Amino acid sequence: MPRKKPILTPALDRWFADHRGTPLAFQRETWAAYAAGKSGLLHAPTGFGKTMAAWLGPLDEALRELPHDKSAPCRVLWITPLRALASDTLKSLADPIEGLGLPWETGARTGDTSSHRKAKLRQRLPFVLVTTPESLSLMLTHDDFRERLADLKAVVVDEWHELLGTKRGVQTELGLARLRRWFPHLKTWGLSATIGNLAEARSALLGDRDPDGVTVSADLKKPLTLETLIPKDIERFPWSGHLGTRMAAPVAEKIRSAGTTLLFTNTRSQTEMWFQEIQAALPDLDGRIAMHHGSIDRDERQRVEAGLKDGSLRCVVCTSSLDLGVDFAPVDQVIQVGSPKGIARLAQRAGRSGHQPGATSRIVGVPTFAMELVEFAAARDGWTAGEIESRVPLRQPLDVLVQHTLTCLLGQPDSPRALYDEYRSTRAFRDLDEQSWDWVVGFITSGGSALKAYPQYRKAELREDGLLHFDDKPAGRLHRMNIGTIVSDPAITLKFASGKTLGTVEEDFITRLKVGQAFIFSGRQLELVRFHKLTATVRPSTKKHRGQVPIWNGGKSPLSNELASAIARRLHHPPSPAREHTAVAPILDIQRRWSVLPGKHELVVEFTRTREGEHLFLYPFAGRLVHEGLATLAAARLSREVGESIDLTQNDYGFSLIARRGLYLDEPLIRSLLTTDALLDDLLAAMNSAEMARRQFREIARVAGLLAPDLPGKRRSNRDLQVSSSLLFEVFTRYDPDNLLLTQARREILERQLEWTRLKATLDEIAERPLKLVETERLTPMAFPLWADRLSAHLPAADAHTRLEAMLLELEQQASLERDL
Repeated sequence: MPRKKPILTPALDRWFADHRGTPLAFQRETWAAYAAGKSGLLHAPTGFGKTMAAWLGPLDEALRELPHDKSAPCRVLWITPLRALASDTLKSLADPIEGLGLPWETGARTGDTSSHRKAKLRQRLPFVLVTTPESLSLMLTHDDFRERLADLKAVVVDEWHELLGTKRGVQTELGLARLRRWFPHLKTWGLSATIGNLAEARSALLGDRDPDGVTVSADLKKPLTLETLIPKDIERFPWSGHLGTRMAAPVAEKIRSAGTTLLFTNTRSQTEMWFQEIQAALPDLDGRIAMHHGSIDRDERQRVEAGLKDGSLRCVVCTSSLDLGVDFAPVDQVIQVGSPKGIARLAQRAGRSGHQPGATSRIVGVPTFAMELVEFAAARDGWTAGEIESRVPLRQPLDVLVQHTLTCLLGQPDSPRALYDEYRSTRAFRDLDEQSWDWVVGFITSGGSALKAYPQYRKAELREDGLLHFDDKPAGRLHRMNIGTIVSDPAITLKFASGKTLGTVEEDFITRLKVGQAFIFSGRQLELVRFHKLTATVRPSTKKHRGQVPIWNGGKSPLSNELASAIARRLHHPPSPAREHTAVAPILDIQRRWSVLPGKHELVVEFTRTREGEHLFLYPFAGRLVHEGLATLAAARLSREVGESIDLTQNDYGFSLIARRGLYLDEPLIRSLLTTDALLDDLLAAMNSAEMARRQFREIARVAGLLAPDLPGKRRSNRDLQVSSSLLFEVFTRYDPDNLLLTQARREILERQLEWTRLKATLDEIAERPLKLVETERLTPMAFPLWADRLSAHLPAADAHTRLEAMLLELEQQASLERDL
């Protein structure tokens, strides 16, 4: 078959053929689209060559237009979501430049860039600059940045699916809008994998000023093999987390049988625990097992990444910190501990192995809960069927808009009308009305009606020239220090007395420790020596008992809609046989005999009496966050109905309501608990909505610049920020109740903490489903984990364990008796 006519210049075409082989169809399509002046979104599986598809178009253009000497100006901005990926991205971008013998410079500007290097970049930008959304915003504050980018031709946003649906994504949208306003012919390309809503993703990337953007999708199905480790003994009445590290021995055998393994967990705490278990199970691999998560010191993370690349490490226990980015060629096996909670996440992590076209990605699933066997099988079903989750873009986060407006004004004065038109070109703010924009202008110039008496909140000034100015040097310096939308509790730095940094933990964890108390971090047993000014000095602990593992907030992910549907489908109409399904057959058989197997075709509601009271168990299969909202709503409505206090628990499959007495099965009653009538009012009344809004406002206030965590020479404590945030919240609530940041806080509570859109959609679905009401004599396998979670939350650990064991014995005896009959 004759070779297709080259799209690239002959030298670049030869380089690609020598180093990458024959171009894939989607790579050629991307190069052709770029050469035609198009912008677009490139969608392809991990490991298929997206970087070269996006990079060689701009490089080819420069080869045709620029002299091949050191004078090349900055032509390309490459935005990455993780600064840790910058060095590997630079290497990939530099390969063809060096291969062609060109003297063109590549460089990075991220939070990890040294002060010396940042100063160099202020003098001259490289041919291609790799940066992050935060660093791009910082560069926009420089009054000469536009001039230094005068020759910019293209901007590429890597891993766009990771930014989409986040405030960092909106920050990126706004930054791109500014660049497109400066350079109307700028070409914008985004790289994405494992995403379901490509049209929305492209719209958010390109904005409304580029309706002719293209989507290039690789017509290549990534082969994926999922093998799930089946526990030898599976309890017929399992509960969440019970299997835990009992699976360490078979996991260790899988690690021993492979070359290099990435072992993913879903939280940093799990990573710390599993690292300990794997080290203990494989003592002969001491020094060849490592750990990687976002709180570990950067130098240690880089050492681990280097060990993956050179093959000196056999296993790295990690979190999503290694989900993205570089090609770890030696990795031939991925292990996922616990359900991935989403089909896209499973595929993304599996893609860390077989990280090249044509290679099969292999992943081993390790359940921490017996029903997660079904989740692994369902995730395989979903991947086979092409059911990939969407990332919903955010709409009008005004805190980000306030921050970005001040960022732009630091760089250059601008007219309110021009800024308004610029922002309306983004998807996030295309529906921004003039009244809301006038509020933003008033807020940054006066602090709003509640804060106009305080000069520190009057940052920008609308002058007689009709332009907004922000040239207060102290306020500008403070703004630059706090640019960004990533909000978390203050990070406490862990150090040895020698000065060596280990990483960070959250303030809430370290303040609960006493001096001399032991804890586990980065695989070490440590003890606290002292805590002063956001630094905790520690030393190796010689205590025999194992210390506690830090808990980081925001670790758990809810079950996705797509995976929930795949689970319900597998329970009732399995698309194919699966070992996992066979393994849990005894559990499902008892569920059928004692009640009904829940699913999406009807809503199963169980009524059960135990020593603790009367229980209603409902199984919508909508994920933990939605069930939390449904349980809160139903409990409040039920309490009004029966006049009793209602307790609740929830998991990814359903939720439970419990009272001492007064509960019963009645279809009109159940329907009334789950109606959408007066939904918002009832839900807000059921929650401590004022306190939730207060907490959410703290994050918004930080992003909008009302609170400054970082001050010159120090960082404010979490307690100080809480006090300041609460005071501002009270002031706005009392004197400025129509403040749009308060409105945003209420909206974010509903969408982010309770998934309001999905919750309402679930209630609409339930209204169309028939109810299956079942009174059971005892707890069913589906009800047992909900009951166990409540027990653990309400009783001391020893008492909960005793009661749990007694209930397990009772249920197992009954199940065995029925089996023998």
